[in-house]
Amino acid sequence: MELLDNLALGFSTALLVQNVLYCFVGVLLGTAVGVLPGIGPTATVAMLLPITFSFEPVTALIMLAGIYYGAQYGGSTTAILINLPGESSAAVTALDGHEMARQGRAGAALAAAAVGSFIAGTVATVALAVAAPPLARVALQFGPAEYFSLVLLGLIVSIALARGTALKALAMIALGVLLGTIGQDIYTGTPRFVFDQRELYGGIDFVSVAVGMFGVAEILRNLENEQTRTAVVSKVKNLWPTREDRRRIVGPILRGTGLGAALGVLPGGGHVLASFASYAVEKRISKRRQEFGRGAIEGVAGPESANNAAAQTSFIPLLTLGLPAHPVMALMVGAFIVHGITPGPNVITDEPALFWGLIASMWIGNVLLVLLNLPLIGFWVRMLRIPYQVLFPMIILFAAIGTYSLSFNAYDVYAIAFFGILGYILIKCGCEPAPLLLGFVLGPLLEENLRRALIISRGDASVFLTRPISAVLLALAVAALAVTVLPAIRRRREIVFAEEE
Repeated sequence: MELLDNLALGFSTALLVQNVLYCFVGVLLGTAVGVLPGIGPTATVAMLLPITFSFEPVTALIMLAGIYYGAQYGGSTTAILINLPGESSAAVTALDGHEMARQGRAGAALAAAAVGSFIAGTVATVALAVAAPPLARVALQFGPAEYFSLVLLGLIVSIALARGTALKALAMIALGVLLGTIGQDIYTGTPRFVFDQRELYGGIDFVSVAVGMFGVAEILRNLENEQTRTAVVSKVKNLWPTREDRRRIVGPILRGTGLGAALGVLPGGGHVLASFASYAVEKRISKRRQEFGRGAIEGVAGPESANNAAAQTSFIPLLTLGLPAHPVMALMVGAFIVHGITPGPNVITDEPALFWGLIASMWIGNVLLVLLNLPLIGFWVRMLRIPYQVLFPMIILFAAIGTYSLSFNAYDVYAIAFFGILGYILIKCGCEPAPLLLGFVLGPLLEENLRRALIISRGDASVFLTRPISAVLLALAVAALAVTVLPAIRRRREIVFAEEE
């Protein structure tokens, strides 16, 4: 009964006119950036974060969340029609989706992706509503030692889900944590690594790092390697799947939803892992294994359901523990903080309208996405004809204006340029910026809980091992690090990310 009352509160908040409007704007932008290869939801959320500061907190978060899960929908459209995934998690969809399009069955593939995404999004939203409150109650029992161990576990698990070698991912996390220490010491106020620059006393601005690393750096990389984009489908017909297609997609959608919901809470890139895991499962259990790679509809329905379910459940650790499971979730942490809200287990009691309104808006967003995607397929394909040389300067201009408007300080714009160049260099060196952003966001939390635990225990470091939950989390962190560097696991990671590229 309490859950129904909370959902009623959520829908009464989410259905306010301005919230529905910005939910629509979010999913529309998300679909657009999912369709356009090379931009992605991380860069988009980073660059739109500054303009949301004047919004109500729940409105801002509804729009930013819509961009993220909307991009999962949009990525499948170009993967199916032109064999060019707009989102990394849609890479596996292209294997069979594009083959179906070449056989004249693009409509069935797009419908399977849309139906699977909607069902998975709906189920995952219910899972989020059911699982979040008890998890939040458990999290309230956590002390500084448990939070330190939990953050450390999250950072180490994210190594396994990052591209490149585990050593490079670990180096990126360390660099992110180091950047997070710049500024005044949290307890003594002593300046650290400020190099006599007044602007650094308050630390490096989160928005500048995010926009530079994910906006400018990605744009530079895509301008260097602009891909040819030509649509092979002139007109999409028969959007509703046949009876045989409907029979074949039921199992993959249900299995993909379950896999995605479970893997979405993993730090790093659970939605990418979920789509590849779903494809592998469907191929392994299918009686038509020879059709995979040649136009099997199961190879579209399963992965699309998995990545959309994972996109929704990745909000669980954010809303219950205050920990981001994905770079976009790290940006959402920043959005919470700039609106004066501390993400974590207290949000559900301190801001119930925001908490339940955000959850309810996800279902509304899923309905809007179904209505947006199928009727507007022709529009999304025409968007691909916009030259990158026109599109990207406009994106950078708006990002710079938005960042400058935060404090009207030119230093923030210089910071965007610096981190954009740094991000581009790191990409060229084979290092993924995502672990750096997670380290930058979680580093201060790691340090604060480490020092708080040691102050409470009067300098006794054994407190991390004598408290049972903390000890278990540390043991899991050590195990995750050991597993990541095992030769067999390392080879498997290389195969997965080679397939994705």
